[in-house]
Amino acid sequence: MSDPSGPPQAGSRKRRRGELRIYLGAAPGVGKTFAMLGEAHRRRERGTDVVIGLVETHGRQKTAQLVEGLEVLPPRRVEHRGVEFTEMDVDALLARRPQVAVVDELAHTNVPGSRNAKRWQDVEELLDAGIDVLATVNVQHLESLNDVVERITGVHQLETLPDEVVRRAEQVELVDITPEALRRRLAHGNVYAAHRIDAALGNYFRVGNLTALRELALLWVADQVDVALQRYRSEQRITDTWEARERVVVAITGGPESEALIRRARRIAKRAGAELLVVHILRGDGLAGAPSGVMATFRTIAEDVGASFHTVVGDDVPTALLEFARGVNATQLVLGTSRRPRLARVFDEGIGAAVIQASGPIDVHMVTHDEAQRGPRWRALSQPLSLTRRTLGWVLAVLLPAAVTGLGLVTRKDVTFATDLVGFFLATVAVALIGGLGPALVAALLGAGLLNYFFTPPYLSLAVATPENVITLVAMVAVAVLVALVVDRAARMSVQAARARTEAELLASYARTVLTSPHPLARLLQKVRENFALESVALLERQDEQWRRVACVGPKPCDEPDEADVDVPVTADVHLALRGRALPAGDQRVLEAAAGQALMALRQQRMAAETAEARRRAETTELRTSLLAAVGHDLRTPLTSIKASIGSLRDTELRLSEEDTSELLETIEVSADRLTGLVDNLLDSSRLATGAVVPRLHPVGYDEAVARALAGLDERRLLSVDVAETLPPVLADVGLLERVIANVIDNALRHGRLTPRRVLDVDGDGTIAADEPEIAIRASTYGAHVELRVVDHGPGLPKNTAASVFAPFQRLSDRDNAPGVGLGLSVAKGFTEAMGGTISAEDTPGGGLTIVIALPAAARTDQAAQA
Repeated sequence: MSDPSGPPQAGSRKRRRGELRIYLGAAPGVGKTFAMLGEAHRRRERGTDVVIGLVETHGRQKTAQLVEGLEVLPPRRVEHRGVEFTEMDVDALLARRPQVAVVDELAHTNVPGSRNAKRWQDVEELLDAGIDVLATVNVQHLESLNDVVERITGVHQLETLPDEVVRRAEQVELVDITPEALRRRLAHGNVYAAHRIDAALGNYFRVGNLTALRELALLWVADQVDVALQRYRSEQRITDTWEARERVVVAITGGPESEALIRRARRIAKRAGAELLVVHILRGDGLAGAPSGVMATFRTIAEDVGASFHTVVGDDVPTALLEFARGVNATQLVLGTSRRPRLARVFDEGIGAAVIQASGPIDVHMVTHDEAQRGPRWRALSQPLSLTRRTLGWVLAVLLPAAVTGLGLVTRKDVTFATDLVGFFLATVAVALIGGLGPALVAALLGAGLLNYFFTPPYLSLAVATPENVITLVAMVAVAVLVALVVDRAARMSVQAARARTEAELLASYARTVLTSPHPLARLLQKVRENFALESVALLERQDEQWRRVACVGPKPCDEPDEADVDVPVTADVHLALRGRALPAGDQRVLEAAAGQALMALRQQRMAAETAEARRRAETTELRTSLLAAVGHDLRTPLTSIKASIGSLRDTELRLSEEDTSELLETIEVSADRLTGLVDNLLDSSRLATGAVVPRLHPVGYDEAVARALAGLDERRLLSVDVAETLPPVLADVGLLERVIANVIDNALRHGRLTPRRVLDVDGDGTIAADEPEIAIRASTYGAHVELRVVDHGPGLPKNTAASVFAPFQRLSDRDNAPGVGLGLSVAKGFTEAMGGTISAEDTPGGGLTIVIALPAAARTDQAAQA
């Protein structure tokens, strides 16, 4: 954006509108205001008249330093409900008329009583006055993305501005920063005050949230770049195609154009950042199927381009295709242009036209390809008689004999009776090939009658004068019947072959699912439901005279075979129950094969469970061996200390002072506590290994659980606890939650970074150096969960080892000499998962480890809320 050389000259008839430059960020703290002020300084250095209309520093020192050296217009003070607020003084800024005004937070809502309701409306006045404006805004304030941001972050943004305000800007500059860098900036106190850092890191400023917001900002700006490109092409009258988010479905027939369609759809999906699904519709009679082996090739191509491949069975291809697209929430549908000739489209508009008419909100792309110019391959003799073909047969049964009659009458002087007879035979054969038996008989009878009426004596009479005419009539009917029977037989054989091909493809798909899918039974049932467009599919097994669902997909699955629309028995005690619609008897064989595959998948699943159980037992045995090796020293050490202290106390020859006696008793107590903690962890680990932990879930407040976990802890004064009583309670077992929190805090105290602190000696003998770990305990809500965060600033963990910290016998990768066998966090993980929660380890920004305990929030009852 170029700077004006000076203010508008007096007497100018048409005032120049100011230019707007917006700095767009994905989240607070990315540096929008910093970048805007940097630009303001650069313009001032070039001699431009720059004035700060309003800048919000939010207490950030570096931002405040950048304000220095720029002219700042005093804000206007507005009183509302007894409270004084500051707002940008638009009147003073218009009177001052600088060349460039700096205005922060474009989406800000002004205090009631201000000149305009929104700050962006103030900026519009400045632009209309010819003043250039530098402004900032976050992506979550854009009106079109407000609901998306709320779903991602769980925070509803009250302040929004229309997207068009930002789109009209002459320049939109994205201020970008990685989520990790922003979190470090936040942890260093460069964004919020210290008391808000932990809550911000644990809620809005999660890595996942920041990554999603960053992607939204990038996509929004990319969309504006595309709009600018289209505007440029329009202005320059460029008509050539320039190939410069959502879910895209591409339908393939298995023909030679399918590969081109897949790759073209991949480009469409890639430009939109969308997921791509390739679907092949198999007609219920098998007529739309491709040759065996061809679809395997296209499946491989789909996987190579990162798409998923789906097969759907349906007699009506457009309906089946749209049902699949709507079922997967597709926004775009890619089809190839028809290979059928124009004449055929007169009688049948084709799949593409039918899909476009019924697509509704789904965008349909009709893609051209080389095969569209070559026309369809002739397969009339191998196909059954469709409605279109039968209709055409009846029409030709009338038109062809009439055409032959007309031609014979015109050429009556030049051709003989034999030629006319051959013409009627050809017409009969043609109708039989196209329309089958019924139209062929009509054509034969009509042709024989016309032949007798116009071309055999006595002319213009239906009288049969000679036996030859009778033979001719009988021969024409016989030819019609024989040719029609051959056509019908070929059609039936074609149907049977096509159905067999369809069944083979489905069975191969089911077998491949059972062999390759990580969850074969559920995936197999989903394929059956998808292939036959069913509402639900359930595998039922009878145990102790009662039916139970072993696996199911879809809503409202059947509980008994009698409830199913289609019941497929596998064995006497295992049935496949289908609900949604009645299926033709021809599908029975495929369903029986699918049911057999389901039984195989069930047995495979149970074998896997038995294998896992055997592995668990082996691991338990290994655990016991490791336990004996690990606890030898840790059990022996406190026992040795206890025995030595007791021996000293019982020795009658030793004369111990009160201080010595107290010290020995304290040693016994500390060693006993260590021994108790070790035994408790061992017992808890054993309970988890045997699956004996059965939590009793009740609403529990984190503040109560933390207080109980800290009760009796000598190091409690070393902790910073900030757990509000107003937080929603969580569904947890009180005892288990207490143990989880105690174990996590104990781990933090053991391994947190030590910082020297000077403690005054009460006897006045000087000072004693004491070490304290920096441990903070915070709690906050996030979505449907309440999270407790225990933050330390110790050495942290090596890269990519966060998951292993919860494994048994892990002590910071065994790099230290701290006491314990490394079961504390393992027990905490087991207890947390038993209560339906999660526990995870994160790097503390600036160094250290943060353990996050997340449990489902429990709704407060009215009595509890009153209490």
